[in-house]
Amino acid sequence: MTIAGVGGFILVFVEAYIVLLLKNYQTIDFGGIGPFISIWAMNFFLLFTIFTHLKLWYEEREQEKMLLRKITK
Repeated sequence: MTIAGVGGFILVFVEAYIVLLLKNYQTIDFGGIGPFISIWAMNFFLLFTIFTHLKLWYEEREQEKMLLRKITK
C-alpha cells in the first residue's frame, strides 16, 4: 500500500508534465486540494490493483514450481 501511495503521488506529477508537453501549457491548476486528492486516489487504486495482481501471479508461479519439484522427485 505504501508503494502504491507514493507511486500514485508521483504519477500525478508525471501526468501533469505530459499534459504540459502535449498542450504547450506553462502551468497547470488542479483547482484546489480536492481535485488533486481525487487524482491521487485514482492513481493509488490503479497501482494497488496492479501490484495486487502481480503479487498473486508471483505466488501462483512459485506454487507451480514447488508442485513441479515434488512431482519430479
